[in-house]
Amino acid sequence: MSPLLHERLGAVSVLRLNRPEVRNALNVELVTALRQTLAELAADDEVRAVVLTGQGKAFCAGLDLVELETTGANLEVGGSHDDGSSNAPWAAFPKPIIGAVNGPAVAGGLELALACDFLIGSEVACFADTHGRVGVLPGWGLSVLLPLVVGRSVARRMSLTGDFLFAAEARERGLLTEIVPAGELVSRALDIARTIADNDPETTRAYLASYRATEREWVGEGHAVETAASRSWMATRSTSGRAPRRDEVIARGRSQTAAVPASDDSRAGESR
Repeated sequence: MSPLLHERLGAVSVLRLNRPEVRNALNVELVTALRQTLAELAADDEVRAVVLTGQGKAFCAGLDLVELETTGANLEVGGSHDDGSSNAPWAAFPKPIIGAVNGPAVAGGLELALACDFLIGSEVACFADTHGRVGVLPGWGLSVLLPLVVGRSVARRMSLTGDFLFAAEARERGLLTEIVPAGELVSRALDIARTIADNDPETTRAYLASYRATEREWVGEGHAVETAASRSWMATRSTSGRAPRRDEVIARGRSQTAAVPASDDSRAGESR
């Protein structure tokens, strides 16, 4: 079974993380497939936008902790890209990526979401930073990008507690731009992607590049600081012995999301 499903719909590509039995947890195979597919789509002039979502009930549960504990290979794959860039799940991508968050986006899964250009979500979309609960520091830009989106205090609360931010508050904070019923999530993301695809593609890429360059100016050396902190911390830590933490994190996450608060105005749309 392929860890990543790719569906081409005209000028839009839909990518689905496809490890639903482990809540789309990130192993080397999935991260490699995602990076390779995006590299191919970057070079395809017929593709003008991408929708990224998860198969099953979760968007992405973060690093596969079984692989992290046994080989640590999925932690190592989070390093620099061929173009020299780092602090991102994939190399620089010149086209818009819309995240369609269909369920929990946790730790590395939250970093995938933050790497998208913007997010829409279903009523059961929720976000948590559990790096501190498994003894890992983020390396894909979470500590840089999360405060830009939800604010300094909320970002630190999420990272220091590991608690979930549910859909309604995520929209209020600006993490989600829109909440839609679960059954309409991908179709709504496609509608938005097609609207983008109808614009002049060269102007879209130039405008998006301008936004991203401005963001880099805002964060300054933030990405380099995060990389140094992550590497320094992990150099002192063993990836073994995390099974009890893994089980605790899974149980805690399930208890917190067992009755996810639904938005009472799920079609109300834009963030405030």
